[in-house]
Amino acid sequence: MRDGFPEFRLGKVLATSFTGTLSERHGDAVERIPTPRRLVDWLAVSGLAVDSCTPAQLDLARELREAVHLAATAAATQDALPAAAVRVINDRSAQGRAAAILTPEGERRWRLGLDSRVEDALGVIAADAIGILAGERDGRLALCASPTCRAAFFDTSQSRTRRWCDMNTCGNRQKKARFHANQLRKSGSAQ
Repeated sequence: MRDGFPEFRLGKVLATSFTGTLSERHGDAVERIPTPRRLVDWLAVSGLAVDSCTPAQLDLARELREAVHLAATAAATQDALPAAAVRVINDRSAQGRAAAILTPEGERRWRLGLDSRVEDALGVIAADAIGILAGERDGRLALCASPTCRAAFFDTSQSRTRRWCDMNTCGNRQKKARFHANQLRKSGSAQ
């Protein structure tokens, strides 16, 4: 934990990983980007390094995060995409100035504008969300089975039956709870 802040829960899919910067949405919510500096940190570890972030830019980021979460949740439950969320995602995508570049290793990276603005990084995240929500990527949107989490995640497993946003946190917690309940049941029936 850096500077007393909660660890980032990084996923393989940029847009849904970004929504994970607020976890345990239906329990004791954990804000993983509570300050502008933490957003700069998250963007850097996500390959979208920016020079700085203002409180107003942090607000824009959180607005995008919630819009992506709402739209991904609607898509996962096969509901209509919320118009306000779509508007925010489209606005952030249009306001960004980033270019996809190909590395010598054959990987795609993003080059932000010359001054590496937060808005450029948010544009990349919004574009990723658009690709996922439009069905352009191989996988499916799903919701974490943890009743306190319910995070939207992009399931790229072969069977497309993944249940947890993160096996090391939500999945492990649920497995421990099941194990503990089974132990209590066994000890109660042995008496």
